Amino acid sequence: MMEISGVVQSGAGKGAYFTQLEWVVKQCERILGYQPFPGTLNVRVVDEDLPGLNRFLQDADLELIPDDPSFCAARVKKVMVNQIPAALVLPGKDVRIHENRVIELIASCNLKNSLGLKDGDRVTVFSV
Repeated sequence: MMEISGVVQSGAGKGAYFTQLEWVVKQCERILGYQPFPGTLNVRVVDEDLPGLNRFLQDADLELIPDDPSFCAARVKKVMVNQIPAALVLPGKDVRIHENRVIELIASCNLKNSLGLKDGDRVTVFSV
């Protein structure tokens, strides 16, 4: 099991739109077993874990594939945040709005509220 740590930070608010697209919801239900909460938890990977970030990200479990070619596909890696099943979403490079060290997580619940997190709090993400 691999792990990566980072600091919670606010995002651009675009995750809520993406996570509620009909094709995203349907595919998450089918491949993850849940509908994603509207939004993502953004985590800025800490400096000491940056060398292992690419290795952590390289084994995506699946891919969200859009019905509409105007959207890009996104790789998805199943993870755990504390005891909550989640997924790390890796959108295509052409549509990424965050720098590479910022990872976006989805889950069936609001991870920030469920874990009592606020911006600046440290969190550890475990591969499953």
